[in-house]
Amino acid sequence: QVQLVESGGGLVQAGGSLRLSCEASGRTSSSLHMAWFRQAPGKDREFVAAISWSGGNIYYADSVKGRFTISRENIKNTQYLQMDTLTPEDTAVYYCAADSYFLKVTTEPRSWGQGTQVTVSS
Repeated sequence: QVQLVESGGGLVQAGGSLRLSCEASGRTSSSLHMAWFRQAPGKDREFVAAISWSGGNIYYADSVKGRFTISRENIKNTQYLQMDTLTPEDTAVYYCAADSYFLKVTTEPRSWGQGTQVTVSS
């Protein structure tokens, strides 16, 4: 069982930046692939970004490409999401996710964090 805990959410003005962190614990393994999803009010949860265990494969949703950067530090069992040039449309609860299979981590990951709220004011 893997536990995922997000941090770093908050309120920021449009054009600003935030960095989210997600620490994994429990039956962790450096071979876990990790991802970020988000869910805005009244909308379905959507994929944001994913990173393979080695960091060699990275994938972004078109809506965040060029503005968000995903990274990880395996020695700390932690992944990050650097979010720049934020807009009100980025307002959502952001969830950390993990899975042993890279394709699954971008669609139906097995493990989820509790979420952290990101609010971007105009």
